[in-house]
Amino acid sequence: MDYASFLKRTRVLFCIQNQLARECLAELLAVFVLIMVTSSGTKGNVITSSLAGALAVMVAIYTAGGVSGAHLNPAFSLAMSLLGQLPWWKFPIFVAVQIFGSFIAAAAVYALYYDAIWSYSNGTLTASGPRETASIFATYPAEHLSLPNGFLDQVLGTAVLITGILAITDTRNHAVPRGLEPVAVALLVLAIEVSMGSNCGCPMNPARDLGPRLFTLLAGWGTEVFRGSAWWWVPVVAPLVGAALGTGLYQLFVAFHHPEEEEEEDGGRARRQTKH
Repeated sequence: MDYASFLKRTRVLFCIQNQLARECLAELLAVFVLIMVTSSGTKGNVITSSLAGALAVMVAIYTAGGVSGAHLNPAFSLAMSLLGQLPWWKFPIFVAVQIFGSFIAAAAVYALYYDAIWSYSNGTLTASGPRETASIFATYPAEHLSLPNGFLDQVLGTAVLITGILAITDTRNHAVPRGLEPVAVALLVLAIEVSMGSNCGCPMNPARDLGPRLFTLLAGWGTEVFRGSAWWWVPVVAPLVGAALGTGLYQLFVAFHHPEEEEEEDGGRARRQTKH
């Protein structure tokens, strides 16, 4: 039996027909890819880490975009639910899958960089101090950042992200050529991270932060990853507020002012009749 025949037999054995299960599997893999690439530690600089994050977003969207829509982010899932494009009953399921995907990806990153982490930390896993390693997995604020300013940072950053994605995917606006939407979203993420990442690294994704933070809690960093300056809830809650804000802004300033589809269709028929 050749390899092609083996693949066909395997596909028959493992193929899942349930649409929700297929979406969850695709979303899980895409989030895993996203976190594996972006959890790169403290090596490199702002540009290289931001570029890696943007490319990870692009690959993740290509991975699951045709199956689940590649939400990757509870904030984007919330925006889709607010717009009626994702049923509300699916929202908590997508969020759970995204958090789980982030958790297992963090475990994979830990395994990949196990020796480097323990060597750098001198055998002590901490979330603060000169040898802290927790920020490899989750986001922590800069020393100058207050809690209210950090919350505002995440609200605005996520609002810009959601506004940009809605514009990119709006077929009644200047639509991106089909198939290049992931590239456009990646460039959007890169622009936001480079311009707005100095405060706390622009998490903009509750799952991307909470899943790995839960892993560090269990893997040896302890409760310090949730105590500290009580920062942990900011990248969980603020992006959801930002998603609602960005969705509302795009509707109020752009989407509500598009011609109604029925008017466009009537106009097209009228033009066709005039020609004839």
